[in-house]
Amino acid sequence: MGAGVSSIMGPDGEVSYGDSGLGDMPESCVAAVLLYLDAPEICSVARLNRAFRGAASADLVWETKLPTNYEYLMGLIESGEEGDGGKSGWLSKKEIYAMLCRPNPFDGGGRKEFWLEKSKGGLCMAISSRAMVITGIDDRRYWNSIPTEESRFHSVAYLQQIWWFEVVGEIDFLFQAGSYSLYFRLHLGKPSKRLGRRIWSAENIHGWDIKPVRFHLSTLDGQQATSLYHLEEPGNWILYHIGDFTVPSESMEPVKLKFSMTQIDCTHTKGGLCVDSLLVYPKGHRPDKDMVVSL
Repeated sequence: MGAGVSSIMGPDGEVSYGDSGLGDMPESCVAAVLLYLDAPEICSVARLNRAFRGAASADLVWETKLPTNYEYLMGLIESGEEGDGGKSGWLSKKEIYAMLCRPNPFDGGGRKEFWLEKSKGGLCMAISSRAMVITGIDDRRYWNSIPTEESRFHSVAYLQQIWWFEVVGEIDFLFQAGSYSLYFRLHLGKPSKRLGRRIWSAENIHGWDIKPVRFHLSTLDGQQATSLYHLEEPGNWILYHIGDFTVPSESMEPVKLKFSMTQIDCTHTKGGLCVDSLLVYPKGHRPDKDMVVSL
């Protein structure tokens, strides 16, 4: 029985029929199969043998996984780095994909970054509260910037108390065709650490249950979305879904988009809120860590 088993195994331990095995498949045939796999799956099958390893690094495979605007994205990365640029000219398509999957700052101040979702290659984006226009942000009676490891930008805007709550921002970016969802990442209460353990303070939380906060987005081509939410779940980071926008397949122009979050009823004050960031995800993508609130 042992001899029978060994007779169908190739010299490298791979399955063999007669004198041939998976390692004898032409790389071009293997590459044609890999076109139907997601990026993590391609990296997994690359461990099978030499033929799969070679095909899994081929530019013709990885070029199909890259977004159509990858040259634009690489240009944003190179413009923020020292040196002569032109990095994408000597990198393989697999290396370009790997680079785009990392968080990439693109505004020069570390307040905005984009990355590709590893599995499907969809574009994601985060914009720090420091890149937004916040009413009263310069007055320490109302707002403070607090450091925290719970933000990818290492700090959040913390509201102590205010009458007129308004946060606005804008995006000017060349998105790949598709549909995208916008979220505000918010936290009721002030998070911190004590003796290595996460704690949070409910001090100053008030006013958010009286009237809802209005979330709004609008694009230059006329797309609009509005959502109303009472802010809840103190002690947790929540992604509040603002709405969606769509980039048509024939579009070659940057998307110009404005977003806002307001509660400007001056009959009462509100406070105790952390504003972290604005997030953009491909529509249907579910973030792993934070709770999502959507209409």
